[in-house]
Amino acid sequence: MSWPLDAPKLDRVRRLMAEQDLDALVVRAPDNVLYLTNYWCMKGYDVAVFPREGDATLIALEPQRDDAERTAWTDAIRLFKGYDERDPRPPAVRAVEVAQEVVRQGGYERIGLELSLGTQASDRMVGEPTTYTHDFFHAFGPAVDATPLLAAARAVKTEQEVERMRLANDLATRAMEHVRRDLRAGMKESEAGALWEGFVHGEGTGYEGKVELARGFSLVWSGPGIRTFTATADRPVQEREPTLFEIWVCVDGYWCDHTKNVCPGELTPEYDELLDRLLAVYRAAVDHLRPGASLAELDLLVREGIADAGYPGQPSHPVAHGVGARAHEPPYAHQAGSGTIEEGMVLAIEPGAYWDGGGGLRVEDNFLVTADGAEQLSSYPDDFRRT
Repeated sequence: MSWPLDAPKLDRVRRLMAEQDLDALVVRAPDNVLYLTNYWCMKGYDVAVFPREGDATLIALEPQRDDAERTAWTDAIRLFKGYDERDPRPPAVRAVEVAQEVVRQGGYERIGLELSLGTQASDRMVGEPTTYTHDFFHAFGPAVDATPLLAAARAVKTEQEVERMRLANDLATRAMEHVRRDLRAGMKESEAGALWEGFVHGEGTGYEGKVELARGFSLVWSGPGIRTFTATADRPVQEREPTLFEIWVCVDGYWCDHTKNVCPGELTPEYDELLDRLLAVYRAAVDHLRPGASLAELDLLVREGIADAGYPGQPSHPVAHGVGARAHEPPYAHQAGSGTIEEGMVLAIEPGAYWDGGGGLRVEDNFLVTADGAEQLSSYPDDFRRT
């Protein structure tokens, strides 16, 4: 279940490297290793050396050799031990030493590192996130910060990336339909979340013969439990009030990010009115998603619309961001920022409004920006009264 080499994506990275006169990138965030090599690492110790010319080198944990050889877009795979009886140091140190050797052998002088990396996507194991120490960032001599370059490259998706994200969106939709059939008033929020997550992992792994591993992550709140943000709890699912699913699906390292709702019974009049107002703001935001449109104006449009609906100062969370090899990645829309929307971007739009003391609504989906406007990637309805 591998993917063919995505030449347009890698060519885009190399063009940006040429503009900055970089000989090679050395990356260790799981999402950047995936982006440049197609290998989604198990524990986050792995490193990729991506030269401006020639093949990338993947430095992978020894027990993952078969996975690396099967999925990586390079035959240059160097292995390091997770446990070495002669070396008590952490495995990441051995990975860095191999990367240093690759850089020396390649004669690479001007190196780009993720010096300002602020967040990273999870590895396949998820439960043991790995971060590198101070020494990694000084292991290759004077280096250029490659994070802005990688952000610019990743902001515009290739056809293959969109295809992979469609799989994540399809799974999120199918899991919500599964929940809608089985959700009952009185069920615990945690039970509702388990219904959704179990479907994604169980049905998604092997999905359509294309997905090697699918993982779902959720936050679930019902009625007065809807806030930004708290953990899923044992609160009961409410009748005639929304149960809100803040959900993420990861398919072999590519993500979707949604907020979807289900209601057992007919919505109360208060929620009915709130949903109508929120959907009007949402539709205006989606209409804004055209090449050349301002990201700053997108943020302002949403927030002014929510204020006009009676909720000034809301929401307290971002309302538009990129999605791809992370669930949240550049670009980000902010009224005090800059930047424009480009064809090929995939953006999450997520307006929300919340009541004092608990309760409220958020809607969110992912949209591919095309020459003619925005294509919604999930088919699960945002107006959940129609489900």
